[in-house]
Amino acid sequence: MKDLAENNLIRFKNITKKKESMYANFNVKGIRAGVNFSASISVDIAAAEVHAGDVLEKIIEECARIGVNEFKKAEFQFEGIAVV
Repeated sequence: MKDLAENNLIRFKNITKKKESMYANFNVKGIRAGVNFSASISVDIAAAEVHAGDVLEKIIEECARIGVNEFKKAEFQFEGIAVV
């Protein structure tokens, strides 16, 4: 049950091109430790060691793998709360 890909929904949205680079965009929805969450992940295609000429499936797969790994490692904070 610790595998994000098996227990939650990771959906590819699109690929966007900005001035500096191209990004693969994903939506993530699921439940972890009793908490419902929803997130958007954008992965730089260059960071995935793929380029725009590769097959689309390979680009999506590599970017999703990086995005999920980084999402699992992320530590979140409430904005503006200094002392609880």
